[in-house]
Amino acid sequence: MLETLISSKTRIKLLLRLFLNPDSKAYLRGLADEFGESTNSVRLELNRFEDAGMLSSEHEGNKKVYCANSYYPLFGEIRKILLKYTGLQDVIDQVIEELGDLNKVYLTGDLAMGRHSDIVSLILVGNPDRTYLLELIGKVEELIPKKIQYLIYSQDEAESLYLENEKTLLLWNEQ
Repeated sequence: MLETLISSKTRIKLLLRLFLNPDSKAYLRGLADEFGESTNSVRLELNRFEDAGMLSSEHEGNKKVYCANSYYPLFGEIRKILLKYTGLQDVIDQVIEELGDLNKVYLTGDLAMGRHSDIVSLILVGNPDRTYLLELIGKVEELIPKKIQYLIYSQDEAESLYLENEKTLLLWNEQ
């Protein structure tokens, strides 16, 4: 669907990588390696997005680091489109909000890296009702063309892991 509207695969990967988690930051070579693309093709798209005001950048040492510009007028709408495209909006609306004792939810795997995937991999932090979780996931999997896999960690277990890294995206926070 999104490929019909946006013909550049690099552009789609950048949108997914930077707009799904607005706190995510990335630099040129890291993105090129992550996407398996040339630095030149990634640089062209980063420059286009930055010129349009969709991305902001700052220098950290000798690296130019990019992130989504949350003040861009269409930021919210672009993010909603991407969440619907990945099926994550349905997961958030129909699963996460209904589970009760949940602190955070992270997206991992290919989708977190900005790659297309038929699997939604989640890390749930808290103590959700597991029976209800299985029931909700079954319903969501009937509605979206994706499989959902998940891991559950207690708050204490999650604190011992480093979940907020470049390979995970914070999808939902209790606050």
